[in-house]
Amino acid sequence: MYKVVGGVQSRSFRVLWCLEELDLPYEHLAAMPRSAEVTALSPLGKIPVLVEGDAIIPDSTAILAYLTDKHGQLTCPAGTLERARQDALTFRILDEIDATLWTAARHSFILPKDERVPEVKPSLKLEYARNIERLTGEIRGPFLMGDALTVPDIILGHCAGWARTANFPDAPAAFVDYLRRLRGRPGFKRAVARGA
Repeated sequence: MYKVVGGVQSRSFRVLWCLEELDLPYEHLAAMPRSAEVTALSPLGKIPVLVEGDAIIPDSTAILAYLTDKHGQLTCPAGTLERARQDALTFRILDEIDATLWTAARHSFILPKDERVPEVKPSLKLEYARNIERLTGEIRGPFLMGDALTVPDIILGHCAGWARTANFPDAPAAFVDYLRRLRGRPGFKRAVARGA
């Protein structure tokens, strides 16, 4: 059985959502970054961490890739052009959306106060808005890749909730419709219930 270590209000949510979509049994330990439970598994102290037997996998995107490849769902087959397109979307979301939100978080509450540069946040919010606008125009159907939910949808869906919590700009109406489709999924709702 899989074990996910990390609080729901973090990138761990992506892994929980994925496992719910895959309809796989798992155990969840809602531990904080750098807690004793996390550092015992991963010296960096970052969450999430996936434990499978003696194997430990840190990093939400690596975990998503492992789970979806292993179970043959929520992903395009490796070595195909569609997988290359899926990976390009995944990496782009990480670069243009996730990294922007992470930088804002670092300058809001993660870095020591004397290392924070709050003046960077308005430019990050503008960059986020531009990037979401471009991504919205590329949605191919109900989901980013078309008719099927894939890894980039899980990452982007999580980032959109993070952006709202961080008071980032509102997204275009078409993006809000896309998010409604994601949040209406039973797997998403079950993952949210983990944090209730």
